[in-house]
Amino acid sequence: MDLNQILFGVYPYIAITVLVVGSVVRFDREQYSWRSGSSQLLRRRQLIAGSVLFHVGVLTIFGGHFVGLLTPIWVFDALGVPHGAKQILAMAAGGLAGLLCLAGGLLLLHRRLFDPRIRKTSSFSDIAILVLLMLQLSLGLATIPVSAGHLDGHEMVKFMTWAQGVFTFRPGIAQIVADVHPIFKAHLVLGMTILLVFPFTRLVHMLSAPVWYLNRRGWQLVRSKRGLVGATLAAKGVR
Repeated sequence: MDLNQILFGVYPYIAITVLVVGSVVRFDREQYSWRSGSSQLLRRRQLIAGSVLFHVGVLTIFGGHFVGLLTPIWVFDALGVPHGAKQILAMAAGGLAGLLCLAGGLLLLHRRLFDPRIRKTSSFSDIAILVLLMLQLSLGLATIPVSAGHLDGHEMVKFMTWAQGVFTFRPGIAQIVADVHPIFKAHLVLGMTILLVFPFTRLVHMLSAPVWYLNRRGWQLVRSKRGLVGATLAAKGVR
């Protein structure tokens, strides 16, 4: 078994298995850690700016990759979308989203590394996952000039076939991407590595949504300290 087979034929299944099993086990055994953590009282403006840019960018990238890679090719063909046009759209939208995400991520990373108080309360995984994400974004942006050299959409179809082959257990999937540019291979491998470490980082909060609040019974009353004191005195008949 050669390296290409290991990286693109075996590693995807290892990463996905660890992602699923690790996330389930962590949610079952360490629910208290199932959160992103908050340090919003420190450098609040930088946090807001970085967080907004990062989340807008990363959600756009995730949605684009999910739809672009896992939508069957025949769907685009049936809609009359040329492969080259899809590639240009992916480059333009992905490039813009990548730049936004990278700018936001660098703000967040700078905040964690150069504020002593935030650095002290940050775990190794908090910083490591941000570094990995910034490297992955940089690799993704670096693929754009390479993609611009061939706008026929041929290699894009290879990645779609490979990604869909992983989920359909298609044999020989590693050979589909065997001859693509090394920058694409690095991007794929690092992406799978992020999936591998996902359950052990703060990224798990992406799997949670506070939908239970929609069915919450009753109202939650929130009062300021002054309002609470006033209500207490009024209840005691103090004017």
